[in-house]
Amino acid sequence: MSVLKMEQSAPPQSARLRERRAERRSGRPYPAIVQDRRRYRRVPVDLQGRFMREDKQEYPCEVRDMSAGGMYLSAPVSCHRGERIVAYLDNLGRIEGVVSRTFEGGFAVKINASQQKRERIANLLTWYVNREYLGLGEERQHERFPPRVSASKLILPNGEVHDCRVLDVSMSGASVAIRQKPAIDTVVVLGRLRGRVVRHHNQGVAIQFADLQDPDSLARSFG
Repeated sequence: MSVLKMEQSAPPQSARLRERRAERRSGRPYPAIVQDRRRYRRVPVDLQGRFMREDKQEYPCEVRDMSAGGMYLSAPVSCHRGERIVAYLDNLGRIEGVVSRTFEGGFAVKINASQQKRERIANLLTWYVNREYLGLGEERQHERFPPRVSASKLILPNGEVHDCRVLDVSMSGASVAIRQKPAIDTVVVLGRLRGRVVRHHNQGVAIQFADLQDPDSLARSFG
């Protein structure tokens, strides 16, 4: 199943005729087809996170419905229409947007993102939907694999660049062999991916990426 861009379309005339015939046969009105005005397909999700308002105050939130173009947030506070917010969501990372409308218990957000960012969101939503459809458990969500290109660079906050070798990688992080082990919680850049050191091991360090990476991003970085 793929989360694809959906263009506006109206029901063809033949479809309307079939609906009218079905109404006459059954004696009941046929459910109206509502034209989908969204450019991107929305999918049900269950994502936890937090969001920051324009006044820099942060609040917890939950996303139950999302596309590459927008999302519905449940939150303990209401935002006004047109307000800019920044959300930090599990598995998706930072997402910026503008409140398009409000409702009891939350609000809808139009996502502000480049086409590349939208494609990444669509890829991650596709992965999320397929994971649910195939019934993959938590232990399979971030399966690790050895990269085709293991040689990489690790950049530290002070600008130092160290040669390293990527032992394995997943959508959420990587295990890296390196002589000089940065301290735990050090923010680093592995190749082009930002993350932080979460633990040490006998060959080097484990890194958690700042954002969940889709398979295409991993392929570009590690082959």
